[in-house]
Amino acid sequence: MNIEKARFNMIEQQIRPWDVLDQDILELLTVVKREAFVPPAYRSLAFVDTEIPLPHGENMLAPRLEARILQELAVQKHENVLEIGAGSGYMAALLAHRARHVTTVEIEPELKAMAQKNLADYGIANVEVVEGDGLKASPSSGGYDVIVASGSLPMVPDSLLAQIKVGGRLFVVVGTPPAMTAQIITRVSEVSYQTVGLFETVIKPLRNAPEPSHFRF
Repeated sequence: MNIEKARFNMIEQQIRPWDVLDQDILELLTVVKREAFVPPAYRSLAFVDTEIPLPHGENMLAPRLEARILQELAVQKHENVLEIGAGSGYMAALLAHRARHVTTVEIEPELKAMAQKNLADYGIANVEVVEGDGLKASPSSGGYDVIVASGSLPMVPDSLLAQIKVGGRLFVVVGTPPAMTAQIITRVSEVSYQTVGLFETVIKPLRNAPEPSHFRF
């Protein structure tokens, strides 16, 4: 397989047609080599428009979704990022090239170790991989500029919103199959948030995602 040709085709045939037109993002996808973060058994699928299996029933998101997330969040060099669900470490690697620092939280010890090794092997030093449940993490002092939920949520818990700095934003896919919507939620003040729906998609839920209350008066 001609890897660079496959990478070029991924960008031109999958990613650019899905409204990812930010040249910096497209260039980043050539800089951070996706195949370095794909499990060896699936490396031939590194540039295919599909989710790639990871241990414990998890997966890497499809390349066009990863690229669209990066474009929509527009991460800046001074910003601190929280990722919930490290997976193989690829999204954290992409974010690390745009941000000051990335904290990625992974609930599965094996995936935490995989992400940590992949990032270290790739020489990325501004990512901290933490084992734990990102939905239960106590807010960092002052919160985060950007949060990325790498799995879906039936609802967005207040505890997650509380971790966004004023002016910061959260990417999250909200809903249950077959109806899920990707959203950017921006914290506009201490008490108010603005939500923009981006597109419909379906991805696996985060572990231990809080369920909305079905109680009615």
